[in-house]
Amino acid sequence: MPRILDYTGQDVTRTATVASIKAQRGSGNLLTQVTASTPDEAAAAEAAGIEMVVCMSDFVPMVREGSSKLFVTAAIDFSGAVSDDDLLGTAYDALKSGADAVITSRRLESLRRIAEEDIPVMGHLGFIPKKSTLYGGVRAVGKTADEASELWDQFRRLEDAGAFAVEAELIPERVMREINKRTGLVTISLGSGREADVMFLFTSDICGEGQHIPRHARSYGDLPALHAKVRDARIAALSAYRSDVLSGQYPGDAEVAAIDDAEFEAFVTGI
Repeated sequence: MPRILDYTGQDVTRTATVASIKAQRGSGNLLTQVTASTPDEAAAAEAAGIEMVVCMSDFVPMVREGSSKLFVTAAIDFSGAVSDDDLLGTAYDALKSGADAVITSRRLESLRRIAEEDIPVMGHLGFIPKKSTLYGGVRAVGKTADEASELWDQFRRLEDAGAFAVEAELIPERVMREINKRTGLVTISLGSGREADVMFLFTSDICGEGQHIPRHARSYGDLPALHAKVRDARIAALSAYRSDVLSGQYPGDAEVAAIDDAEFEAFVTGI
């Protein structure tokens, strides 16, 4: 793993760097990215060999508790960072907390401001969930020639603005393939098929935790069933404890402290 100095000057190793991610573009050596928001999720991603994770900017410290090695991208949402100054400040805070890059779907001028500070920044094109009202609902973007052409123009403008990568969400695979041939951006496919540089899925979908598994996702686990077993075991243990308390079986002799008979007699005499 490459050794770097992070944005606080700490000597660390990483599963990937901006330079290595860019260098593997077009090589056919796919990288994997998942979401993480807890130390446990980050630690599991590292143990599984995942190279990249993305989390909300507020969660970077918790993700770093779980892994010092993963390449972490901090997502800057529409709440909190309102102005361009806010956005830049949030980006710096994320880097100081251990992020390696930031991602935003804000306007190009805002993204350009971040890139001009040499902060590695990703854009988000195709379907953007929190802007779904603009598309008339949840749907793939680029299914008509006009819409695909507009999408290609957005890729070019995003690259010109200084982004090094882009999350490409719900773009038809054939459109993604043609764009990927022509763009200099590292492409991260979330439901946009196999013609990209990085494959991305949400950890909750991979582990079967989502209430609705999107069409583009695949579940590899059933954590809700395990969580139910843990819940049931916890309730059973607590119920047994309460039952023993009410029946006088807890605490027992082994669970209470003893005092020597002579010391006890002296204590009783003294009071």
